[in-house]
Amino acid sequence: MVATAQRSDRPVDAGGPRPAGGGWQGNARPHKRTLNQNAVFHALCNDIARSKVEWGGCRRTADEWKVLLVSGHAVAQGRAFDLVGGLEGEMVQLRESTAAMSKERSTSLIDYTISWAVSHGIQLRDGE
Repeated sequence: MVATAQRSDRPVDAGGPRPAGGGWQGNARPHKRTLNQNAVFHALCNDIARSKVEWGGCRRTADEWKVLLVSGHAVAQGRAFDLVGGLEGEMVQLRESTAAMSKERSTSLIDYTISWAVSHGIQLRDGE
């Protein structure tokens, strides 16, 4: 967890004396995904894109696989997805940002991606 604090004029009950004129307010949030997790996930997307696996009738780029994997992971985890009409009448799926994912959620996405790739016979590199 990451704890953040900011100066506030609102009183904070910390069970002890408070400085005159306000106190500190804080909140805790999960650590964001690491740069290493980001690199691993993108390497996996590249491995899948280099394979001969097709989706929707054709081979997909690493960026397209990223969208498909993040979406599939969210649905597999019981999260709702939002499919909306785009600005030009196209259909667009709004998805969560991988940059905003917690370390735990990013680990889950990587595990999901490896499992999906292995179940589809895709050869994954060992961190090359």
